[in-house]
Amino acid sequence: MNENIKKTALLPKVYCSIFGHDYQITKHVTYHVKEYTCSHCKKQLTTNSNGNLIELTPKFKEINSILEKIHLSKTQRLKRKNTLSSIY
Repeated sequence: MNENIKKTALLPKVYCSIFGHDYQITKHVTYHVKEYTCSHCKKQLTTNSNGNLIELTPKFKEINSILEKIHLSKTQRLKRKNTLSSIY
């Protein structure tokens, strides 16, 4: 039974090493920063400040969550401002 678990965990990694990863966007942090996950091996990546894909570490998870909060507050503030300016 333990051998069967090891084989099933190894198959996605072998698949990705042969055919490459199949990354899908799992989270939109900002317009330019996104988080990606491989649909086979569940490897997680994010974009760094240069736009390159890097592994999603706990440090980058924290950075992305802070960026997302800042981005949401900024977009909400701009929506309120546009709504008020259209009234006058």
